[in-house]
Amino acid sequence: MTEAAAAISALVADGTLKPGDRLLAQRLADLLGVSRFPIGQAMRILADRGLLTADPGRGFSVASDGPDHAASYRAERGHDDLTSAYFRIAEDRLAGALPDTISEQAMRDRYGLGRGQLSQLLNRMAGEGWAERRPGYGWRFSAVLTTPTALEQSYRLRLAIEPASLLEPGYCLARETLLRCRAVEERMLGGEIETASADALYDRGVRFHEAIVGASGNPFFLDTLKRVNRIRRLLVYRSLADRSRYRRQAAEHLELLRLIERGAQIEAAGLLRAHLQGVMEKLSTVRPLLEAKQHPSG
Repeated sequence: MTEAAAAISALVADGTLKPGDRLLAQRLADLLGVSRFPIGQAMRILADRGLLTADPGRGFSVASDGPDHAASYRAERGHDDLTSAYFRIAEDRLAGALPDTISEQAMRDRYGLGRGQLSQLLNRMAGEGWAERRPGYGWRFSAVLTTPTALEQSYRLRLAIEPASLLEPGYCLARETLLRCRAVEERMLGGEIETASADALYDRGVRFHEAIVGASGNPFFLDTLKRVNRIRRLLVYRSLADRSRYRRQAAEHLELLRLIERGAQIEAAGLLRAHLQGVMEKLSTVRPLLEAKQHPSG
C-alpha cells in the first residue's frame, strides 16, 4: 500500500472522509502535501480493497462500508511511522510536554517529520478536534480530557443521553446500518480485538455508539456524543492497552443490536445503560494506564 493510500485510509477510518463523499484528487493532494499522481494510484488501490467506490465518469467516492474496511486494513498494517509519530505527539500533549500553541517548524524538528508528513498528521488532529490552525501562524491544541476523573465524567454524560436516545419517538436504526454494525462486532470477536491498532479499536466503538444514537433522529443527542468522543479520544487510547474486556463489550453490542432489531427499545435502553456502567467500573482497573506517561500499545 502506498503512503498516500495509507493516509486516505486513515481519513476514512477517523471520519474525516465519510461514506458517500466524492474524492477530488487535487483537494486530497493539497491536503496531504503530495502530487496528484500518487493520489490517483492510491484511490485505485483503495477501490480494490473496498474502501472506495469507482463511479464511471465521476472518479471515486467513499463506500458505504468504507470506514469498516479502513479500520480492518489499518489493523492489518499495524503501526507505521506516521502512526507512531501521532501517538508520540498525543502522549506529549497529555503529559504537558507540548505548549498550547506551536509552529509547524518546531513540530517538524521535534518529531523528525517532513512537511508532507506533518501536514497529514495535523489535518488528522484537526479532523479529530484536538488541534486547529492559528490565523496566520502555527497551530493551537484544543482542550482534551487529560485525567481519569474527567473521562469518568464523560461516561456519566453518556449514561444520561445514550439510553434516552433509544426511547425517542420514531427511533429507527436502518437495516443497512444494523447489518454493518453487526459485521464489525463479529469481526472483532473473530480476532480483530487482539490485532487492531488502538485508533482502529477506538474508531470502531465510536462508530457503533454514534450509529445507535444517530438513529434516534434527535440531532442534539448525536451532536453532544460526537463532541464528547472527540475530546476523550487521546485518553481512551491508553485504556486500550488492556484488551481483555473487549470481548464482553463486543458481545453486548451484538445483543443490543438484536434487541433493537426486535423493536425492544426499553430492554435495549436498559442494556445500554448497564453496558456503559460496566465500562465505567472497568475504568478503575485501568486507572494506572490512564495516568501513566507511556506510549499506548496497540
